[in-house]
Amino acid sequence: MTPPAAAAEQDPHAPPHDPHQGPAPAPLEGFTVGVTANRRAEELAAMLARKGAEVVCAPALRIVPLSDDERLADVSRALIEQPADAVVATTGIGFRGWLEACETWGLAEPLTAALRSSRLLARGPKAKGAIRAAGLTEEWSPPSESSAEVLDHLLERGVAGLRVAVQLHGEPLPDFCAALRMAGAEVVQVPVYRWTGPEDPAALDRLIEAAAGGGLDALTFTSAPAAAGLLQRARATGADRALLRALRAGRPMAMCVGTVTAAPLAAEDVPVHWPARGRIGALVRRLAEELPRTCPELPVAGRVLRVRGRAAEVDGVLRPLTPAPMRLLRELADRPGRVRHRSELLAALGPEADAHAVETAVARLRAALGDPRMIQTVVKRGYRLALDAPPCE
Repeated sequence: MTPPAAAAEQDPHAPPHDPHQGPAPAPLEGFTVGVTANRRAEELAAMLARKGAEVVCAPALRIVPLSDDERLADVSRALIEQPADAVVATTGIGFRGWLEACETWGLAEPLTAALRSSRLLARGPKAKGAIRAAGLTEEWSPPSESSAEVLDHLLERGVAGLRVAVQLHGEPLPDFCAALRMAGAEVVQVPVYRWTGPEDPAALDRLIEAAAGGGLDALTFTSAPAAAGLLQRARATGADRALLRALRAGRPMAMCVGTVTAAPLAAEDVPVHWPARGRIGALVRRLAEELPRTCPELPVAGRVLRVRGRAAEVDGVLRPLTPAPMRLLRELADRPGRVRHRSELLAALGPEADAHAVETAVARLRAALGDPRMIQTVVKRGYRLALDAPPCE
């Protein structure tokens, strides 16, 4: 037998291949990606769009600064009067926000002076940068950017009888603080900001509906509260079963900025992905690598076909599809080479499709693919992808 590529070259009925069809599609072109972030959402969306993605934004939470909150003022005054032996900075934005809030109360200078007498530990590079921007110097920071490693470091050094201040990052750290107390430390929690529900829950509801219904190829998460907020909203609206079913199946793919962010999803048995470094740029690069891999190459009628989220890639050329032909192609590609009965394809097109919808969608799909031979009619049975037989060895 002749290999598929050679067969296409020898077939006199094959449409001519244009070597000047243009550059290969961007890695995320043809895919739709959801953004759940509140902070830096526009920056993340722009990065995804530069990779070719269609982006849908719906914050799963809202950050509320505590600059007017008396709890933070009281904690700051207490640490000025009695400085902590050790201070843990968990986030850069939180540490900066703490000092900025103290500016409004005239406490920034005395707090900074008090912090100079404390051992400062930074959970990651951003927290480290915020410490140094304040004219302070951190004693230690873990390479993993993990709160667990910070805790291990403190416990190994010993905290019995010490006063340890922990800057929270949006929600409590009960296990972290409890472990320090059990080891004999006095723990002072610094609540710099907190998370609340999104300003526009309707937008989040639409995002959840799209994710559960196959309208998204990936969902991105940049904080654990965002992941938890999405799941909480889905439970509140009764959409949690459908959402978790879709996420557990990997469509949409759950892409997180790091392991801490992934924890609420992993607890629900959702497969999660994250980059080696906890940065949104690294998240986008990892997604651009992983998402196209979910689209296997299919040798069809001497062509190479890959089915993307809302487009088909034929011989490296992206061919956008309207919803009905896209649904039809997904159904055919789900079992490549097998004949799919018209009734199956009609069901895939939705309850509003009429008896002629399959034939119409097939005609549009053939035209969009640019090679009608790729969709084969099997008389009195249905349609199939014209999958090439493997070459003889």
